[in-house]
Amino acid sequence: MLNIEKNLEVLEKSIKYQFKNIKLLQKALTHTSYAHEKEIESNEKLEFLGDSILEFVSSEYMYKNYPKLKEGEMTKVRATVVCEASLYKVAKLHNFSDFLYVGKSEKLSKGNEKPAIMADSVEAVIAAIYLDGGLKPAEQFIIENLKEEIKSATKHVGVKDYKTVLQEKLQENGNIKIKYEIIKEIGPDHDKIFEAEVEVEGKKMARGRGKSKKQAEMEAAKKALEII
Repeated sequence: MLNIEKNLEVLEKSIKYQFKNIKLLQKALTHTSYAHEKEIESNEKLEFLGDSILEFVSSEYMYKNYPKLKEGEMTKVRATVVCEASLYKVAKLHNFSDFLYVGKSEKLSKGNEKPAIMADSVEAVIAAIYLDGGLKPAEQFIIENLKEEIKSATKHVGVKDYKTVLQEKLQENGNIKIKYEIIKEIGPDHDKIFEAEVEVEGKKMARGRGKSKKQAEMEAAKKALEII
């Protein structure tokens, strides 16, 4: 147990919170697979609580810092931020995978590195901080780790995407067939560039490139709008 506690000191330094009750942090990092093997409680209940705290804190932060956002826009921003992808980034930033307790089978399949398991553990750690030290340190952890994600999400929330704008513009006077096709993939799998083409009523209109298929299609729609 002493070695485990010593290892967790590294994580405490990273998340900038020192636990009074280290067992809360241990529980927050205990996946169900490990809990079943050892017949102890997993982090599932902490995860449930952490999700609610995360939603409340992020909502309050947006309300105070982004007064121009409408209610619907705030909901969209929160959904973008309180999701597996952004929480996985937080877990990776603090190397949660080094500290997660997973069962033998999960360990074999590198379960401690799976995005879903890592993201869930972030919510559990938020709840553990809250139970150990109250709302203020939990709030500090959330804001420090997610304020940039919130900022980024607010920039795009009120903007219609180019594909939607193109469709609306072309279909003002009736239904028009618009088709997108990925015509080229360039580069290795880990750094691929996609090229998309947009056709309007069978006529090739414009091409666009991007690091994802969606981004390439968006760029093609943008160029088509410039032509119109």
